[in-house]
Amino acid sequence: MTTAVSAFRLVRPTAVHLPACVAALQRGWSADNLRGAAAAAEELAAIAADPQAYLAQMDDPLGAGPLVTLPDGTQRRRIPGLRRWIWRGPDDDSDGFVGNIGLRWMPEDAPLPPHVLGHIGYAVVPWARRQGAATQALARVLPLARAQGLTRVEITTDADNLASQQVITANGGVLLGPFTKGPEYGGAPSLRFVIDLRGIAPQPGG
Repeated sequence: MTTAVSAFRLVRPTAVHLPACVAALQRGWSADNLRGAAAAAEELAAIAADPQAYLAQMDDPLGAGPLVTLPDGTQRRRIPGLRRWIWRGPDDDSDGFVGNIGLRWMPEDAPLPPHVLGHIGYAVVPWARRQGAATQALARVLPLARAQGLTRVEITTDADNLASQQVITANGGVLLGPFTKGPEYGGAPSLRFVIDLRGIAPQPGG
């Protein structure tokens, strides 16, 4: 007997979706696997202070949002990007939030700054992992990347993160090679993959 794979989709974050995201943060989940609880607390504080401003930052094509805090506490200017939430079930499902995926880019497909580890990053809540959420989310964000004029995206992952590597290769990722993260990320051994977008139809917005 085979087990059906759950259907996940990407949603543009709205006030309807926000309570489920807050619940995940309160349960201890964070998209920042290095800063963890500190990053979750910052997000909860931002939501409590101004939920509409928090949601507005999910689409930031000019990189005008607040500074980005790196794992070592240093801050850098934000680059253009967007964030979508990985969702399962109706929009108002209190358990619908299962993670997020972010896309960032430079104008005219210029190289990313050294402190930016790849064009795409994703994180799934612990209670929804190994169900295909990240694989499906990555497949759905690639057309959004193509709509920004990108012809390829780079994605990085820790050298020992086999699950993430499988997500990338399942979406056509090709290993470029190993590298060492900068000191702001702890100098961990990592791998860099590339996905060619030239055969993907662009999907504006999403």
